[in-house]
Amino acid sequence: MNKKQVTLKDVARLAGVSTATVTRVLRNESLVTEKTRKRVEQAIQQTGYRINIVAQGLRARQTKTIGHILQGTAPNPFFIGVALGAEQEALYHGWSILAFNVQHDPERERLGIETFIQRRVDAILFTTPLCEENVRIALEAGLMVIQVERPTTLSTPTVTADNYAGTVEAIEHLIALGHRRIAYLGEIPPGPAERKAQPHQNRIEHERFSGYCDTLAHHQIPLDTELIVLDRFYTSADNGLLAGYHAMQKLLRSGKRPDAVFATSDIIAAGVLQALYAAHLSIPEDISVVGFDNTYSPYLSPPLTTVEQPMEQMGRAAVQMVIHHFQQHQQEEPTHIRLTTRLVVRGSTGPRKRLS
Repeated sequence: MNKKQVTLKDVARLAGVSTATVTRVLRNESLVTEKTRKRVEQAIQQTGYRINIVAQGLRARQTKTIGHILQGTAPNPFFIGVALGAEQEALYHGWSILAFNVQHDPERERLGIETFIQRRVDAILFTTPLCEENVRIALEAGLMVIQVERPTTLSTPTVTADNYAGTVEAIEHLIALGHRRIAYLGEIPPGPAERKAQPHQNRIEHERFSGYCDTLAHHQIPLDTELIVLDRFYTSADNGLLAGYHAMQKLLRSGKRPDAVFATSDIIAAGVLQALYAAHLSIPEDISVVGFDNTYSPYLSPPLTTVEQPMEQMGRAAVQMVIHHFQQHQQEEPTHIRLTTRLVVRGSTGPRKRLS
């Protein structure tokens, strides 16, 4: 078997045991029968799986090291913001962070987890998890796991942001400026079946779209489906920049031009601004635009009004959970932290243009 491709699952499959049992053997725990231990050790020898770890004894002592699985560091700076907050908090407490960029690939995510197991980290942060089975591997290895932004259904501590409240605040801002024809550009929200099958991958889209619909309804503004553009923005290589551009073009060609646009990320909003510039429309005089995240927004022209995600605070909170856990020296119920967003008003929003 190719040594570079051998995984914890490969060893478990060959030995006819679970990955948790393999981990117990690697950690030299007593909860394994001698017969099973020998079978696992034989599988390790046959596959060549991390024999150096067996010799050292996995997690023999606390290393004060946290592994950080990042879904992707480009082009969306959200992940960098969380990573920065985590690193700063860890350094303050004398801990270290090892980061692994999985580039939106579940196989790379699994590789990152096994690399962290080899490095004997004390905990793993997922920002954000791609595959629930990979999170389970980390848990079965006896590691503390913190899930950030899009937690799976597995029971671990989590750190999330209130996307619903952030969207409500953004739409309220536009309504207060006199806007009524408010377009929505965002990822396709899940139906009931999708929410049940993959709740961690769909929760954010559901919260943001619900915030938009509920706020319009609260102000008795009819929901106009011609002002809603739903697409797979986040799966494109540029994370929605070009798709945002084309979506705005589609709205302008519809003949029912909106007087304001809410885009569910700053990258999508950047594409909107480019489309409006190409159409010789002024912002915010002709159309107001609001984004979400507060990443690229200060550097756009005009500077973008946006909902700020507490990125660094999310990273800090996740690390604080880890440190608290090891200071307590006892098993606790998973903690769930939900942080608030805030609206940052800049030059891309203004009063509704009065037609003469």
